[in-house]
Amino acid sequence: MEYQLTKLAAIDIGSNAVRCQISAVLFFQGRYRLKRVEYVRYPLRLGEDVFATGEIAPRKADKFVKFLHSLKLLMEVHEVSHHLICATSAMRTARNGAAVAQRVQDELGLTIQVIDGQDEAAYINRVIEHVLEDNRHYVHIDVGGGSTEFNIYHDRRKVAAQSFEIGSIRRMQQEESGRTVEEMNGLWQRMEAWVRENARRYHVTRAIGTGGNINKIYSMSPAAPNKPVTKRSVQAILDRLSGLSMSERVNVAMLNPDRADVIVPAGHIYLSAMDWAGVSSMIVPDIGLKDGMLQALFERYFDEISPNVHPAILPVADVENGPLV
Repeated sequence: MEYQLTKLAAIDIGSNAVRCQISAVLFFQGRYRLKRVEYVRYPLRLGEDVFATGEIAPRKADKFVKFLHSLKLLMEVHEVSHHLICATSAMRTARNGAAVAQRVQDELGLTIQVIDGQDEAAYINRVIEHVLEDNRHYVHIDVGGGSTEFNIYHDRRKVAAQSFEIGSIRRMQQEESGRTVEEMNGLWQRMEAWVRENARRYHVTRAIGTGGNINKIYSMSPAAPNKPVTKRSVQAILDRLSGLSMSERVNVAMLNPDRADVIVPAGHIYLSAMDWAGVSSMIVPDIGLKDGMLQALFERYFDEISPNVHPAILPVADVENGPLV
């Protein structure tokens, strides 16, 4: 019999959307796994305000507090034992980000951790390492709305990491305003230099892509399930989408409106990184920040979740659809 021990929740406040995943901790035949029981995503787009004006607009801040209130009630209905709330690029960049986080604390009693790029990469690292193979060397690319995180893995060990404040929403706004990334204080060139140097130094031969946009591109590709997608396929999909209007992307390509405008700018970041690293295909596991946050919660409260199991045999909690461990 499979036993449900407790429920955990992770709320990821990104630049494009806010995501909440509630997972049950299951125990079966001496092994643990996290099974998704609820997932909510709302395209709040904090980055749309922040990257244009430098702060979160009052109307959007009100909507943000209301949505977090709904998530608090959802966690109560599910009887969630522990939760973690993390905010990334938009809130850490916003001049009023700390004030909005304090308002959430005062009104709802929820604590938001505004994390930097390195912390974000560290959370993702908790789950990404389980899809790596021995004696392989990878570049991991995670493109968000406001930033892109890179990790280099050499023989399953992370040997380099860097965050750049370039993401799908930032890049889209730059293109719409007529400015190029190169004009934005050299960030693009520094990102290219970093990827080229570390890919060469650590003999990178494979890429791993995470993030909502690459997941959608992967689903539109001819790649077989759990098989890498080729750079050629990604380029073909972006070329097709680039030739469609926003209305056609929504009604013909069947993209959500909040995905239709950012998927091409995000895709170009993935493609560029693959070019710089000299790799021709990419693995796209369906994992991300929220999964790393859930893993962290599982490890942090393991003694409480299963007090009768000795820590020396602590297993790794896998992500949805992963193997029992």
